[in-house]
Amino acid sequence: MEETKQQPLALRVCAELAGSFLLCFAIYAFSTWGSAVYGINIVFFALATGLAYAAVTAIFSRVSGGQLNPAITVASVLVSKTKILDGILYVIAQVIGAIAAGFAVVKLLPTSEQVAAKVWLTPAVNGFENGSVSYSLLTQYGITFSITLAIVVEVVASLIVVATAMSSLGDHGESSERHVIAMGLAYGLATAISYPVTGAGLNPARSTGIALAAMNEGLTQNPLQQLWVFWISPVLAAAVVALVMIIAQMMTTPKVPAAADLPQTDADANADTLDDGEFFDQAASSDGDSAEKDVAEESKEAEVGNQQADSQGDADEGVERH
Repeated sequence: MEETKQQPLALRVCAELAGSFLLCFAIYAFSTWGSAVYGINIVFFALATGLAYAAVTAIFSRVSGGQLNPAITVASVLVSKTKILDGILYVIAQVIGAIAAGFAVVKLLPTSEQVAAKVWLTPAVNGFENGSVSYSLLTQYGITFSITLAIVVEVVASLIVVATAMSSLGDHGESSERHVIAMGLAYGLATAISYPVTGAGLNPARSTGIALAAMNEGLTQNPLQQLWVFWISPVLAAAVVALVMIIAQMMTTPKVPAAADLPQTDADANADTLDDGEFFDQAASSDGDSAEKDVAEESKEAEVGNQQADSQGDADEGVERH
């Protein structure tokens, strides 16, 4: 397959930074003032998240592939769709873009003595137990979403996202219309699965940006203390997807026959059954047999010559007698 020409690395990194900023700004926006207007509605969040990822991916797909997620970038590096240096710079750019979006949204939030910033930010941050968006509802019944459930849900949801990305990206990380649509659907489904439990992290950069911006805003749970879950889970999902793809590729790659597997001629087969000493002994024996045959033929020729001479002598004696 002919390699697709890529944009300069600096341009691709800038695209990931700008894309991450736009994406995270959109998610933080409808998670804060959007939830205040429409309420916490899982259908709304799933549709909005899917559309946000699809739209931003479409904008930047022709520049950097529109990865926009460190988990996708890690998987892409592991399966050699993205170079290691490119991947490192992509992740840095994605995190910086998300942090910038987080602080921008927090600065724009209207607050007062009656409505503090934490009222807006609670639906936007990712967490579990008392950091979950469902905490206020569940605590009435004496239950919470545990860390185990949070990890399992985030891993499963991230598997959907990363596997979709790896199956729709090109061999060199290039995007397509199919990739854009697939990512929108994957993020929408993953959000529907994980939002009630964790607020739908799915993207370490997205979780980091709002966690840093909201860490001093008086939330019930400091989001930075639970942030590690939203890095470990997506990256673990990325490693699993990459491992499965590598194993599948190894199993489906045609085996090149070795020299030992090639068909042998009779001479090769005979030669394989002899060691070096036997081979030279056989060659010497063949040479000896040939020499003996030559001597025997010369002896026969000499005997024939002698017989002819004797016959000629007898004939000459008969002539002299007459």
